[in-house]
Amino acid sequence: MNPTADADLGRRRFFRQFAGDIATTAATVVGAAQALQRTSAEMAAAILDPTRAALGDGTTSATAAVLVAAPVAGPLFRTSFQVDPGAIRFVDQRALPAAVVEHVATSAAEVTFAIRNEIVVGGPAIGQAAAVGMALTAARAAASQPYPRKATLLGAANALRNSSPTTASLGWALDRVLAAYTAVGELDEDGEAIAAAIQAEADAIVSEALVEHGRLVDVGLALLDGLPGPSGGPLRLLVHGPSGTLAGGQFGTALAIAIAAHHAEREVEVLVPEGRPGLVGARISCWELAGAGVPYVLVPDAAAAGIVAAGRVDAILVPADRVAMDGDVAAPIGSYGLATAAAAAQRRIRFLVCATIGSFDAAVATGAELPIGAREVADLIRIGEAAHAPAGAGVLAPVDDVVPAALVSEYVTASGVGLPTFAAVAT
Repeated sequence: MNPTADADLGRRRFFRQFAGDIATTAATVVGAAQALQRTSAEMAAAILDPTRAALGDGTTSATAAVLVAAPVAGPLFRTSFQVDPGAIRFVDQRALPAAVVEHVATSAAEVTFAIRNEIVVGGPAIGQAAAVGMALTAARAAASQPYPRKATLLGAANALRNSSPTTASLGWALDRVLAAYTAVGELDEDGEAIAAAIQAEADAIVSEALVEHGRLVDVGLALLDGLPGPSGGPLRLLVHGPSGTLAGGQFGTALAIAIAAHHAEREVEVLVPEGRPGLVGARISCWELAGAGVPYVLVPDAAAAGIVAAGRVDAILVPADRVAMDGDVAAPIGSYGLATAAAAAQRRIRFLVCATIGSFDAAVATGAELPIGAREVADLIRIGEAAHAPAGAGVLAPVDDVVPAALVSEYVTASGVGLPTFAAVAT
């Protein structure tokens, strides 16, 4: 028995299924299907062919290097998670890019753990996972008496909501699930009917995201068609924040637009800020770009705004964590500096906010009311096991920036571009 050969076979089997499932699902999406199928084919080619050339420097394939230590055993994944009877299986994003491993949750409490510990990252994926977690717990509680069942479900929803309280898509998904529960009757004797209603709503949230993200990508592709790149060079896109398939739960938003543009035969180069302190850009976005065969460059967070100000970017794409009614946006930390630099550049650079329906918050009137979370102290003063600040150092580490509507060039949504679309979706 050759362990290395077995591991290689496992990796190939994993990514063959990964690419095939995305291609199959993509066929149901209006507009973006061809580009996403092409993405899947290129991803499979890059990963399954170890002789493929590198992205740029002529060394060993970037994709192959990333995947050498990627053990895969057991069930396979389609996107950031897969739902099975009685369980949801996540790609554990903490392990990327060194390894592709699964994390299994069988209840809302275990999904809460996955969200809180950043096993799953990205607003849309978090919202979908929370809905599935509620369905898992409802199924378990189906045989309970009405009052204990109500306490279990409301407690589960509260724990999930508090696992990432500033994630708008999480609250939006939980509100939908709880509305389905209320429609049946919180104290209804028929626990199976309650479980079925919650399961149906969770299924709807996941399947609707599939179509919504595909349409959003299609809108973004059309928008990029109107943007010229530098003479004789690729269109330079800076994509900041988690927004690929793993963050989207299904196809993703901002990063998915860049990947789809590449496979729609638009010459692009993606600049990726590293995304401290979790390094989600370096670890996850770059991994997804490498797997899809898209040329990319990793840049330090501290350098990103200066690169924009110097005119070395043609457009910036960020995912919206939450959008207020006046159009102000809570977006991944660092977005405000990028938007300011884009507006101040001699040739104003387009700052594009990619917003899913769950990110629009009709209860928030202005950016001043947008909730902004903060990182834990340990997240900033330590990276892995290494300390990078003295013990007892004070830390101020917001999760999001508030980007004023005046700095947003366009809001990219599934139904179109611009503030009129935002107003329609938000209401």
